[in-house]
Amino acid sequence: MRDESAATIPAPPAAGQTPPRVASVTETYPPARTNRRNAYAALDLGTNNCRLLVAEPASHGFRVVDAFSRIVRLGEGLGTADRLSEAAIARTIEALRICRAKMQARGVVRAKIIATEACRLAVNGAEFVDRVQREVGLDLEIVDRQTEAYLAVTGCAALADPYAESVVIFDIGGGSTEIAWLDGSATNPSADPTQRIRAWDSLPVGVVTLAERHGGCEVTRLMFEGMVEEVAELLARFAIRAAPAATARHFHLLGTSGTVTTLAAMHLRLARYERRRVDGLWMSDGEVSDAIDDLLDTRLDQRADNPCIGRDRADLVLAGCAILEAIRRAFPSERLRIADRGLREGLLMNMMREDGVWRRGGYR
Repeated sequence: MRDESAATIPAPPAAGQTPPRVASVTETYPPARTNRRNAYAALDLGTNNCRLLVAEPASHGFRVVDAFSRIVRLGEGLGTADRLSEAAIARTIEALRICRAKMQARGVVRAKIIATEACRLAVNGAEFVDRVQREVGLDLEIVDRQTEAYLAVTGCAALADPYAESVVIFDIGGGSTEIAWLDGSATNPSADPTQRIRAWDSLPVGVVTLAERHGGCEVTRLMFEGMVEEVAELLARFAIRAAPAATARHFHLLGTSGTVTTLAAMHLRLARYERRRVDGLWMSDGEVSDAIDDLLDTRLDQRADNPCIGRDRADLVLAGCAILEAIRRAFPSERLRIADRGLREGLLMNMMREDGVWRRGGYR
């Protein structure tokens, strides 16, 4: 399991407007047997993962006090069907019950709980949301693609090089990939990152859907190229709009997802995943290429035995690499920065900003 408990995330700047408000549940949980106060929770239910962060405001952002992540594959089969399966729903509800218990134990006073691409696509997505409310007591909100893209930017833009005049940020998910072009950091470093978005898109492809269409177990280089080409076609419209990004001074890519953190862990040759060493890591273009090549040379059982990949993701990681490769070819860059943060961090930042915790000192 990834170690997220000690993470401290910097606060977003106060200048500028906030992104569109994310409609979701705000609840007061029963008092917990803890001395903690002002705990916030953010839950991101994606096509592949169910991920929770519980955090407290801190003087320079927030401090994570609890975390949970489980691969549930809610969107399993959506590449060929249009419904969430009963098995996937059962796995997800079990994980959500654990999340609910963690929020109660930490005395969470405010939470935002979102669902993304799997629930957007499935014809029974709304039915699933109702079932979660009845059986778990959580009110999931299915967010639109623009909101998801803005949250990804909010969550990891602090890692952008402050001297870069343009940055392309991307989040490779299970069912979709969010990508945004940020401009103007060097000329206005205090601006709200969402106000720097020049273009954005949400590609209807993620590691689960791509692997289901092409196969993720034994991937040949020819199969890999086929995946890259499919993603390149979906990326083409955004690539045209954001073409000037790659010519700007100090341009770089900034990626968040299990794909990029896995490549970082492989590059560092970690015996086990260490978030502190991965989050914020810079990788050169050649280092990224070498890590992808190394993965392409592995068998499914070798990927499954790698503690930084695991059996649950062994058949998905090469599909993620294909999405990353399509982005790299569209936006050549000498540098890629790795972010082990994303939607949950964006949700937490937005809630704390809305509550004015950094202005009034609402932290310990």
